[in-house]
Amino acid sequence: MSGARLGLSVLVVASAPLLASGAEPAPAPRCPEGMVEISGSACVDAFEAHLERLDNDGHVIGIHPPNEPILARRARARSARGVVPQAYISQEEAAAACREAGKRLCSDDEWRSACKGPLGTRYPYGARRHAGSCNDRGVEPIAVTLGRPASTDTWGFDAMNDPRLHLVPGGVARTGRFDRCVSEIGAHDMVGNLHEWTADGAGTLRGGYYLDTESLGEGCDYAAVGHDTKYRDYSTGFRCCADLR
Repeated sequence: MSGARLGLSVLVVASAPLLASGAEPAPAPRCPEGMVEISGSACVDAFEAHLERLDNDGHVIGIHPPNEPILARRARARSARGVVPQAYISQEEAAAACREAGKRLCSDDEWRSACKGPLGTRYPYGARRHAGSCNDRGVEPIAVTLGRPASTDTWGFDAMNDPRLHLVPGGVARTGRFDRCVSEIGAHDMVGNLHEWTADGAGTLRGGYYLDTESLGEGCDYAAVGHDTKYRDYSTGFRCCADLR
């Protein structure tokens, strides 16, 4: 009888830790690294994209300078904090760079949802504009670099693609530099800094850039439309989206 009790006691003691530690495993992330979830519908890059150059076999051979156009080079989009984001990029080039990363350009609705968050606010951080929360009042780089007055109406394609413009202090900022410029879901710099291409066939740029976040709609509602999909200049950037896993 005493042996039976001992056997039962050993069984109970051995089983207890298994019951106590039987917690459910953490769910696998539904978005790739560096992306955040858009209200259960898709994933979006947390930061504006920079580029990695690829060789013909798809191997990374270096970082693409953010103030140079891609032209015919093969490149892959990346999203990270503290990086100078890529400008001088067309919608077609941005879409190709997203594809190289296994992603895609965001639809217009996805982009706006990521910027506005679940509450649908006009700015990433809330309903009303707070100047300086995002990079929304920078230095006019053409006036500084080329010595032309900022009141000039038409600069011209060559002037607006001068690589020096991206290097002017007080212009484009490194990603995440404005820590209040983040949406409820965790997407940074969606207003100001750089215009961001969406996949809209009308050639739409969203969010404004560091010299304008209001003239074509305020904050997350800003939309510059009608651009040729091959158009680029010093203010055009992008970020990628992806389907949920």
